[in-house]
Amino acid sequence: MAPVGGTAVQDHVALAEIELCGELIIAASAAQERLSLESIDEVLKVAEERDSFRR
Repeated sequence: MAPVGGTAVQDHVALAEIELCGELIIAASAAQERLSLESIDEVLKVAEERDSFRR
């Protein structure tokens, strides 16, 4: 049960994970076949994250 005072706690990591899961669900529902690993990486922007760490 949430506190009555309206104090909301935000877990930014959890919110980001939920957003990524939503993106995967949207991509999977639009796909004709199962998503390839490359497609999943593209949806999750894995290559962009990897590139940002290299700089």
